[in-house]
Amino acid sequence: MTAITLAEAKEKLGELIDRVAQGETVEITRDGLAVAQLAPPRLRKQPIDFEMLKAIREKMPPQSEDAGTFMRRFRDDERY
Repeated sequence: MTAITLAEAKEKLGELIDRVAQGETVEITRDGLAVAQLAPPRLRKQPIDFEMLKAIREKMPPQSEDAGTFMRRFRDDERY
């Protein structure tokens, strides 16, 4: 992360935006203290495709035991 003074940021805003567009984060300081940060936008999350999840779930075999029984068996198995 690069630190730059507020005065420099005012002079070089276009250049700073280009650097941020390349993935860099720039911290802007005033009197030696960080007051702002320029950073690239976070990636947007993709919406959940419920139909795809439903199709995957329908292809899975049904469970032969309930979760409590499974966890007790897993806990009490010889492995532990």
